[in-house]
Amino acid sequence: METIVVAAAIIEGGRLLAAQRAGPPAMAGGWEFPGGKVDPGENDHQALVRECQEELGVLIDVGARIGGDWPLIPGYVLRVWRARLSSGVPHPHEHLALRWLERDELYDIPWLPADLPIVKAVQDLVCEG
Repeated sequence: METIVVAAAIIEGGRLLAAQRAGPPAMAGGWEFPGGKVDPGENDHQALVRECQEELGVLIDVGARIGGDWPLIPGYVLRVWRARLSSGVPHPHEHLALRWLERDELYDIPWLPADLPIVKAVQDLVCEG
């Protein structure tokens, strides 16, 4: 059975929130969409809300799913949803840094390889705000 990882494409004011990984060493410094593994007993949405609370200190409203199951390393799949902040200001509790990116800045950072196709899938949403 595959492990499900969920992530949020948080878009506010025409900008996308990116998070810089602190670890593990092979991924440290790379940029990703915030999120994490679904715990036993949780559904995808519950896990996404929990992960954003833990990693960013914010509450989110989960919107439409973006694409299907995005492949990660063997045995893991990534599921991504569009999201908006419902309360709080994001802070990097578990990341090195956070950055709000406008559409023309989306490729200015070194995204992790698994997240790069998702950037392409969300780029048109970023101009909508």
